[in-house]
Amino acid sequence: MGNLKASLKGQKVTVGGWVEDLRELGKLTFLTLRDVTGVAQVVVVGEEGIKQVKDLNRQSVVRIIGTVQETKSRDFPFEIKSEKIEILSRAVHPLPIDPIGRLESNIDNRLNARALDLRNQKTASIFKMRHHALQSIRKTLVELGFIEVNTPKIIGSASEGGANLFSLKYFDKQAYLAQSPQLYKEQLTIGLERVFEIASFYRAEKSHTVRHLTEFTSVDIESDFMDYLDVMEVLETVVANVFEHVEKNCIEEQKTLEIDVKRLTIPFERITYKQAIEELGREGVHLELGDDLLDSHLRKLGELHQGFYFLMDWPMKLKPFYIHEKEDDPSLSKSFDLQYGYLELSSGGRRLHDPNKIKERLIEQGLNPSQFEDHLKAFDW
Repeated sequence: MGNLKASLKGQKVTVGGWVEDLRELGKLTFLTLRDVTGVAQVVVVGEEGIKQVKDLNRQSVVRIIGTVQETKSRDFPFEIKSEKIEILSRAVHPLPIDPIGRLESNIDNRLNARALDLRNQKTASIFKMRHHALQSIRKTLVELGFIEVNTPKIIGSASEGGANLFSLKYFDKQAYLAQSPQLYKEQLTIGLERVFEIASFYRAEKSHTVRHLTEFTSVDIESDFMDYLDVMEVLETVVANVFEHVEKNCIEEQKTLEIDVKRLTIPFERITYKQAIEELGREGVHLELGDDLLDSHLRKLGELHQGFYFLMDWPMKLKPFYIHEKEDDPSLSKSFDLQYGYLELSSGGRRLHDPNKIKERLIEQGLNPSQFEDHLKAFDW
């Protein structure tokens, strides 16, 4: 429907979609026909055509050949006068949910009828905006010289040494679902220098919140010859470009979702972990240097720093084994989290590249270096 224009008046067209509304008015029947690109009004005339659609349920799928013509409707710039109607699939009523959204459905019913729920324009708009966001991310990273890769999702050991792994039998061996591409992407930079991956990863976190998913889509990058400040600039550019792209290309989706996407100003604000501790202290939340920031602490910080900001230079003891220390203070790491208010959106940092130091860090964190032999030998090469 999105390709139809008022300038096509008088021309014959073929359209296909699902019937969103059906109104009988004497010798005329009006169909509101929708597809993923938009909506159009079809006027059905003639005894045969009206008889065809008389018992047609809403959400049934049809193909219509007709002519674009003027309309008296205030909701449509034109309409299609049908000449031939082909009913491809009849919707069996009662439907489990109302995909138009006039009747609210609870989330369980919507997920159980997910394919039908995608006809709800609010749901569809989220998926469309996600599509545009991913397009923008890929475009930005490619323009910055990154090469897209795909890493294994069935692995032989924990990629970050964590315990939150889904285990499975891989023929006669123990295997796990990948929780991160971390070690693979580090090794890929040996030959490819700059890589990125957009893929599903899996974490067996026993959490029942909207912030912890057992399967999620992750955007990962890795680059040679960058310090963590350089990586923060890449991330700023990626995020700012997504906002600009969505603002420009998702106008109807913003209207449907009743949101207003504005372009971002970069660079984002940058706050050190130490500054965050001091700010929280002034708000009556007293923490020692080295304490982790809990959700309640981040919520307080989010009140002080609304929008996007970096939380950087975390204590080494709070970071994974592969993160590099700061030269002027080895107790702190060259690391960052990108926050939006209290929500952590991304994390990163400078990587250790000395295999001896990596071994030391593994032992410090109670991990066995022998389980990471394949990874460590890449650094000898």
